Amino acid sequence: MIQLRDITKSFGALQVLRGIDLGISKGEVVSIVGPSGAGKTTLLQIMGTLDSPTSGRVIINGQDVSQLGQRRLAHFRNQHIGFVFQFHQLLPEFTALENVMIPAFIGGSGRKEARERALELLQFMGLQERADHKPSELSGGEKQRVAVARALVNKPDVVMADEPSGSLDSQNKEELHRLFFDLRDRYGQTFVIVTHDETLAAMTDRTIHMIDGRLKD
Repeated sequence: MIQLRDITKSFGALQVLRGIDLGISKGEVVSIVGPSGAGKTTLLQIMGTLDSPTSGRVIINGQDVSQLGQRRLAHFRNQHIGFVFQFHQLLPEFTALENVMIPAFIGGSGRKEARERALELLQFMGLQERADHKPSELSGGEKQRVAVARALVNKPDVVMADEPSGSLDSQNKEELHRLFFDLRDRYGQTFVIVTHDETLAAMTDRTIHMIDGRLKD
């Protein structure tokens, strides 16, 4: 489903990624681990089309995304890729329900369709009673579950998560980790997760180790 071919990335004289070849299959839950500075987040951003490689190809569902212009790339990202970050990045002026609906609106969904999909996801997350609450009225774990629902609202093929449980306490971490696998089983999404959490990495179908911009054998 995802193919990375000889991906390199440099920032000036600093080479961050050094020839990454990687394949990820549909429905896999994959973790990427390694020390700080190994290039994990850079790799995730390139895989998620948020950044471009210096050289190499990123192919998602048979589409070489390097061949897309900015407008088509933005549309592709909205329709095929969801994102979850360490800090939820919810918009404070909107309710949980509205935050989840926003990517659907950007993707062209009507209000009724977007609302129904958002409510379905919030119910699955156990947050239906919190739908009309703003982020300031939610706990840290609730905010992150809303962020996961937002990532899923357009039924993306893959969800990219960067340290998704890094800001949570132990109980909320455990709940979020189980949620990823429940979602994979329910909706069939692929998950690629950058994490320092050894417990989460051990749960995933496959763990990819990085060091100094390379994949570790």
